[in-house]
Amino acid sequence: MLNHLWLIPALPLLGFLLNGLFGKRLGNGFVSLVGPLSSFLSAVAGTVAVLQYHHQYPNGDRHVDVVYNWISSGGVGADLAFQLDPLSIVMLLVVTWVGFLIHLYSVGYMAHEEGYWRYFSYLNLFLAEMLVLVLGSSYLVMFVGWEGVGLCSYLLIGFYYDKDFAVAAGKKAFVVNRIGDFGFLVAMFLMFAYFGTVDFAKVSQIASGGVEPGLVTAICLLLFLGATGKSAQIPLYVWLPDAMAGPTPVSALIHAATMVTAGVYMIARPNALYRLAPDALMVVAIIGALTAIFAATIGIRQNDIKKVLAYSTVSQLGFMFIGVGVGAFTAGIFHLITHAFFKACLFLGSGSVIHAMSGEQDIRRMGGLWKKIPITAWTFLIATIAIAGFPPLSGFFSKDEILASALANPYFPDLGVWIWAIGTVAALFTAFYMFRLFFLTFGGSFRGTQEQEHHLHESPWTMTVPLVVLAAGSILGGALTVNHFLEHWLELPTFEVSPARAWLAMIASTIVAILGTWFAYALFGRRGLAADERFERRAPAVARTLENKYYVDEFYDEALVTPLERFSRFLWRGIDALIDGILALGGYVVAAVGDLLRFLQTGNVRNYALMFFVGVIVFIWIFA
Repeated sequence: MLNHLWLIPALPLLGFLLNGLFGKRLGNGFVSLVGPLSSFLSAVAGTVAVLQYHHQYPNGDRHVDVVYNWISSGGVGADLAFQLDPLSIVMLLVVTWVGFLIHLYSVGYMAHEEGYWRYFSYLNLFLAEMLVLVLGSSYLVMFVGWEGVGLCSYLLIGFYYDKDFAVAAGKKAFVVNRIGDFGFLVAMFLMFAYFGTVDFAKVSQIASGGVEPGLVTAICLLLFLGATGKSAQIPLYVWLPDAMAGPTPVSALIHAATMVTAGVYMIARPNALYRLAPDALMVVAIIGALTAIFAATIGIRQNDIKKVLAYSTVSQLGFMFIGVGVGAFTAGIFHLITHAFFKACLFLGSGSVIHAMSGEQDIRRMGGLWKKIPITAWTFLIATIAIAGFPPLSGFFSKDEILASALANPYFPDLGVWIWAIGTVAALFTAFYMFRLFFLTFGGSFRGTQEQEHHLHESPWTMTVPLVVLAAGSILGGALTVNHFLEHWLELPTFEVSPARAWLAMIASTIVAILGTWFAYALFGRRGLAADERFERRAPAVARTLENKYYVDEFYDEALVTPLERFSRFLWRGIDALIDGILALGGYVVAAVGDLLRFLQTGNVRNYALMFFVGVIVFIWIFA
């Protein structure tokens, strides 16, 4: 398997083809078998490849499996090749196994949906493209997977194509991601122009040998532009909350556990370049910190259960970018791993709640679900504790390592204190809005309709088993810190954090988690919705601003979308109409000339002889 890495993405790609070509004809039973089975076989194949790699490369060297030479022209080239190294192994295991659990969950959640075969076709294709992204040995192969997951995101967000909001959300995600992808493309053009290659190892080697610092900084900033699109950072984060229009398992897989973390992987992969460009690192850390606090404040006033988790994802991605931005690449990847477990558990838990509530997503119409759906409630609580940062669950260790690294980073130590402070406040808001969500959903008394209460029931085993497994991962993920296992495994560049700073970050993280939870309990655990109503009365302007997400979408509409629409309309009705008019006029002139000349073509020989005689007379008159 190690020498046939292409089989790992090929298996879900085969599932996509089978479900896409035959799923509608052969029925849901066939689709339910092919979809999860192809993802499971891919996970098994990936695990076998990892075991073989560990046996063959105990020192963590890079293994490359070249399929064929893709491009070779004018001194530049690229292979279609896949690689395994410690970083790609981490991403491979997260993508395949979390992906399989979400495929299994989808069997129960999507069972009665029209277009069941289409859903699993898209889901299989997404998994295949995500594996191409994380296994590619060059930026070009990575870009193929990068664009592939963007396409699948568009298809899955707009899965309910008969609903206008879902179609609009899909288009929004597609357009915003294209802006970021432009940066990725230009970065690759610069690599081809100055390095002659886009292979990960070769680019890092050439850059480390001595390259113009401005060029490296430009490449790093352009790559980060791509990352802000895919990983929903300021200013390109606006697509992700709207992406909740897709089915809930899609939110768990694409917008929590895998695709949106591709940007973090993109920064960690060329870490050799970023260490040569500290200014680019600083930009990454600043944007990450601002995104973390910005999205966290919005999350405290959202009432759609999936929207709360969406802004939580944006905020947690900000923490990951803080980690890689301060040069603590291992810490950023560690939070990526733990986030995959607890956020996938939260999203799938929200899906179980929505399933029990007959499609209801407004937490103001929930409450009292603890006794009705206990498995969902317990797993949701575990994931909530993990994301809030309570020891000894996984989120505490990964978030604490990021904040401690921000304090100790050697690239911009003075700014590091501010980044740590912003991250700590964002962690306080995280604990607050997550426990607000939990208390309003599962605590108190039921606030829905009698019909909804009558139909409340726990989800089937295909949905609860993934919840239990992911909740267990949320608990045990912190074990990766034992004996610095993940740090030794990844072997990414790092720096020493003094015990004093580590303890400061640890104590501060624990205190803010406790404070955030206590505030949420005091307000929403005891008073329920009355706390929200009281806040609206006391600070109506602040409440409206947070509910409307700081009016960023409205600002973008007025500042960018509307002017572009007007300019496009001008080009269409003005410039395009002018061009069409000129071409039409030319056609009319030719037609008119043809009509006049047609009278000369009578077919009468005497007329032709007369015209010949007149022509001779004119010729003689002119030249004589």
